[in-house]
Amino acid sequence: MSRAPQALSAAQANRLQAAFRLLQAGKPTDALELARSVAAEAPAAPDAQHALALCLGARGEQQPAEQAFRRALDLAPRHPLVLGNYAKFLQKAGRATEAVAALETAAQAAPTDPQAWTELGIAMLKQGQAGRATGALERAVALRPEAARAWHALGNARRAGDDLEGAEAAFRRVVVLTPGSASAWVNLGVVLRLLGRPAESLPCLEAARKAGYTGPELMDAEAGALVDVGRFEAAVDTVRALIREFPEYPAGQVMLVHLLWEHGSVLAPGEDPFGVIRSAVRDHPDHRALQLAYVGLLLESRQTEEALQRIRALRARSDHHLLVALEANALEILDQPEQAGVLYEQAHRVFGAADPSFLNAYARYLLKSGRWDAAALRATEATQTNPHDQEAWAYLGTAWRLTGDPREHWLCDYEQLIDLVEVEPPAGYAGMGEFLAALEAALEPLHQARREPIRQSLRGGSQTPGKLFGRPDAVIDATRSALLKAIERRVAALPANPDHPFLQRKARSVRFSGSWSVKLRSSGKHVNHIHPQGWMSSAFYVSLPPSVREKADEEDTAGYIQFGQPPVELGLGLPPRRVIRPRAGYLALFPSYMWHGTVPFEDEAPRITVAFDMTPLA
Repeated sequence: MSRAPQALSAAQANRLQAAFRLLQAGKPTDALELARSVAAEAPAAPDAQHALALCLGARGEQQPAEQAFRRALDLAPRHPLVLGNYAKFLQKAGRATEAVAALETAAQAAPTDPQAWTELGIAMLKQGQAGRATGALERAVALRPEAARAWHALGNARRAGDDLEGAEAAFRRVVVLTPGSASAWVNLGVVLRLLGRPAESLPCLEAARKAGYTGPELMDAEAGALVDVGRFEAAVDTVRALIREFPEYPAGQVMLVHLLWEHGSVLAPGEDPFGVIRSAVRDHPDHRALQLAYVGLLLESRQTEEALQRIRALRARSDHHLLVALEANALEILDQPEQAGVLYEQAHRVFGAADPSFLNAYARYLLKSGRWDAAALRATEATQTNPHDQEAWAYLGTAWRLTGDPREHWLCDYEQLIDLVEVEPPAGYAGMGEFLAALEAALEPLHQARREPIRQSLRGGSQTPGKLFGRPDAVIDATRSALLKAIERRVAALPANPDHPFLQRKARSVRFSGSWSVKLRSSGKHVNHIHPQGWMSSAFYVSLPPSVREKADEEDTAGYIQFGQPPVELGLGLPPRRVIRPRAGYLALFPSYMWHGTVPFEDEAPRITVAFDMTPLA
């Protein structure tokens, strides 16, 4: 039973104030002496126990500090200040979940205190609870509209929740309230680029520089925005400068590789796209993040032998279950399944079901190895950990297909869940032909890359940089609006099913989570893949070569889009479940977890599409 709280005398209160002053002055030992004396005289006073807890914590005496916090909360369970400081104590101890619980109690105890809601929102965001954090922080700014810190945190929460428009509004509020906030200018610039407005992003990033921002993230963001506006040489110059100043910054090294890989025109004579990062990893052998970034690039570009050597060297220096999983992945690619299997099993004992990305890698290996029931178990674990994991659903559907489980058709339903819908031309165009010609003319200048990105499914073509929708182009904006109308009609026609991972998420509209254009050249294709960041994905056909438009042989599927065939590297030999002939002015829509790719074609004319991922708009 809780004891009745004890009031402090005036003299005792004054001594506690003196203890707080000593604590702020960096004299925790002296402060502790005073706090202990007051707590001994008034053991049932919450403020005395609170002060004692703070002093003990400042001296690093963690267990006695927690005991004092608990005594204070036993005496005053809903004391906002005690709860807030206890939460900070828990955060420092790495006990984030308990810290959030304490802050929730504090906010409920002081519902009109904006600081309580701000701290709660920030803690929730650190826990990855973007939606709940947004709610708490919106309450904070409603209570105190001039609170720049709360607005800044709200911008971060909205961005984490993929509400980029809301994030922009929050960050704009911050730069009005605190024009000298360099980090707010950087965040605003990054969000504007993600919204497809890189030209607006660049002045924000310059404002951040003038406000004193000196971190590598600034030049990283500037280089990305320069890529998006088509200034590739300036982007490469910026990244090279970034790497000279911050050679151990992995994102800059990776960006340079991608730029040099896609845009051969910016390579110096005889330059290897991987040359700079190779030098960096040689010069910084103990920089783990840089070494891992290089390993990731090697695996993505199928330089697997070197990747394996580097993974093993890292494991010899300081082993970690992530490295075990990476070595298993490399061995799998090198067709050494038995060795890979031993390592996957070893890593699974450590990871358990906590890491969906590892479980997906393990499921892929098990599919390749013919252990289909085991693959289904690992993929099921991943969906239970993250019900929206598109890759896990793809592997689970494949495992069900291989084992003859009818749930494959329940999950994929290739007839009902895939559709090719006609798009109405936007107002102001005489017809679809005129609109598509205008759209192709708008897209053509954006296709400046000489080859496909390293990380994409594209082979034999180019992809536009950054986000397509949001660019200040009337034709692209009209395209977005026309496509959204077609999508909303399609989504409205989908059946409701609260038990289905795709249908249970349907809403009245969608948010575009990514948008781009692809230009396939002759012999080009998309290898079979899924879209891990989407809910529903798409392909809008802008221009098709004559060999695809005009088929003399109905059995000829060159240039078509196909569904349900897993990637060739899985070695499963399964045929597509459905193949669709594309039509200019039509939009293919399908669940993001569904395997899809294109059949290569031979033609002088390119195949041009606009593609995008969507998530439900609540």
